[in-house]
Amino acid sequence: MPRFAANLSMLYAEHGFLDRFEAAASDGFEGVEFLFPYAWEPAQLRARLQACGLRQVLFNAPPGGASADAITQAWDRGDRGLASVPGREAEFRAGFALALRYALALDCPRVHVMAGLLPAGARRDQAHASYVANLRWAARQAHPQGLRLMIEPINTRDMPGYFLNRQDQAHALLADIGEDNVQVQMDLYHCQVAEGDVASKIRQYLPTGRIGHFQVAGVPERHEPDAGELNAAYLFEVIDEVTAACGWDGWVGAEYRPARGAVQGATRAGLGWLRRAQAAQGR
Repeated sequence: MPRFAANLSMLYAEHGFLDRFEAAASDGFEGVEFLFPYAWEPAQLRARLQACGLRQVLFNAPPGGASADAITQAWDRGDRGLASVPGREAEFRAGFALALRYALALDCPRVHVMAGLLPAGARRDQAHASYVANLRWAARQAHPQGLRLMIEPINTRDMPGYFLNRQDQAHALLADIGEDNVQVQMDLYHCQVAEGDVASKIRQYLPTGRIGHFQVAGVPERHEPDAGELNAAYLFEVIDEVTAACGWDGWVGAEYRPARGAVQGATRAGLGWLRRAQAAQGR
């Protein structure tokens, strides 16, 4: 079975953010991911990781802006990344430079570079050109540091207007970008909502070496992955089966909203899926 990372932006909401690291470690997670680290100093986050024996496996580059306040403002006004947005290249580069600094401080091997929303009136071919150029530039900045960049298809129900929606589109973009350290972040929840046939897509794309990270949540409510129409336990077995043949060594991020909300113990009470996966691993 794959290794699992807790998404601290969504799980353990009953705790303050910095206290979520200890809660995740106590529940058996080996790694963590989250949306944005920029409201905290890298030293604060690194200290929490070290104290709890956790690996930082993923976070997002800024959705816009290049300082903590500007990043919060960008997210609040609806920015969802700048990579595909023509005319904001300088802002994209400044934000990515900040992300690179955090990745090095946290020893994090992956950064998700959000594509962004297609601006009103923008031509898709222009957005495509901006996306390829921005990712190519960022990949070349990241390569000397051994850092991999993730691109993630996101369904249009949750994020209308998002530039990147499908697995085949993402893999075609990898070919256009042409940099070996850019990979696909395959979110099983988004894949099921946008296109379905998830197991076949794992079997198709994982052996290529171009999937760098998985995420999972239940469909359609985005609660625990053992609730709803997505058979996560079966998909973990598929990942395990393909990994045995191709040697994939990545993580699966638990990026879901606990069905019990933010009440005390809500995340822990919904971790039956993790216990079963750990039991299958013989742990």
